[in-house]
Amino acid sequence: MTSTRASSPTLDEVAVLAGVSRATVSRVINDSPRVSPEAREAVQSAVAQLRYVPNRMARSLVTRRTDTIALVLNEPNTQVFSDPFFASIVRGVSATLADTDLNLVLLTARDEREQEKVGRYARQGHVDGVILMSVHSADPLPDILASAGVPLVLCGRPFDGREVAYVDADNRGGAVVAVEHLLGTGRTAIATITGPLDMIAGVDRYAGYREALTAVRRELRPELVVHGDFTEAGGRRAMEELLARAPELDAVFVASDPMAVGALRALRAAGRRVPEDVAVIGFDDAAVAETCDPPLTTMAQPLADMTPLLTELLLRQIDGVGEPAESRICRTHLVRRASA
Repeated sequence: MTSTRASSPTLDEVAVLAGVSRATVSRVINDSPRVSPEAREAVQSAVAQLRYVPNRMARSLVTRRTDTIALVLNEPNTQVFSDPFFASIVRGVSATLADTDLNLVLLTARDEREQEKVGRYARQGHVDGVILMSVHSADPLPDILASAGVPLVLCGRPFDGREVAYVDADNRGGAVVAVEHLLGTGRTAIATITGPLDMIAGVDRYAGYREALTAVRRELRPELVVHGDFTEAGGRRAMEELLARAPELDAVFVASDPMAVGALRALRAAGRRVPEDVAVIGFDDAAVAETCDPPLTTMAQPLADMTPLLTELLLRQIDGVGEPAESRICRTHLVRRASA
C-alpha cells in the first residue's frame, strides 16, 4: 500500500494561477511597491487559493530581515525572573508583537563576556533590532550595538546622555511626588533606600528625593540614605541599617516595590508599626504592592504605555521611518494605600 502526500505549492504555481511572472509574485510577497494594483490583487488571490506559505529563509535573503527582535536584559537570571518590573516588560513586549509576524527572543547578559556575545549575535544579522533593558553605567553593549548600526531602543534614559532612542518613566518626578506626599502627612525624618547608582532609575529617583527635601529647605542627612539593589533582600538589609543609624526616622521612600516589601519586613521585625510609626512608599506599583501587609503606597510606572512605545520606536528604526534618537518620557502617578 502506498500513500501520497500533497506537496506545498510553489512560487511558480502561484505565478501560473495569477497569470503573472514569477518575479511579480516575489515582489508582491516581499511588499515591493513596484507592482500594479491589479497584479497585486491577482497574486494575493492565488496565494489564498493555493494556501501558499512563503519560504521564510528565501524571503530573508531578499529583504535582509529576520522578522525577529531581541529583548536583552543586563541582569543575573535570578533577578530577571524574580523582579516584577522585568516580567511586566517581557509580557508587555510579547503582547504587543502577538498580532504581528514578528518573533521575540529573550537574551540575558550577566557580565561583560555575555554582553560581547550578544553584540556578536546582533551584528551577525540574527535579529533586526534590540530592546535593551537594565543598562548599567559600565555596560559595553550600547556602544557595541551602536557602532554596528543595529537598530536599538533603551528601556530607560541613557546613563551618559548619548544620542539613542529610549523610553523611560519620569523617575525623578515620581520620586518628588512620593516625598512630597510624605511631607504632606507631617513626617519629619524621611529616609530613602535608593536603587543602584550605576543605573539611571536609581540615580533619578535619588535625585527626586533630594529635590523634594531641598524645595522645603529640609536638611539632607547622610544617615537617612542607604543604597539598595532593587531586591527584596537588599531592601530588608538597607532598612535594618537605617534603623540602626537613625532610629528616630518616621518615613522612608524606597526606590522599588520589592525593596519596599523587604523594608516592611524589617520594620515589623523591629516592632515598628506601618504607617503609625514609619510611613513607607515604594516605586513601580508591582502586583506585590497590593497584596503585601500593609498594602503599599507606591509610584506607578505606566508600563501599559511604555511597552508599546519601546516596540514602536524600534520598528520605526527598522523600517527606516524613525529617527535613531527618538525618546519618550511617560508620567508616573501616586497610588495611595495603607502604608502611607
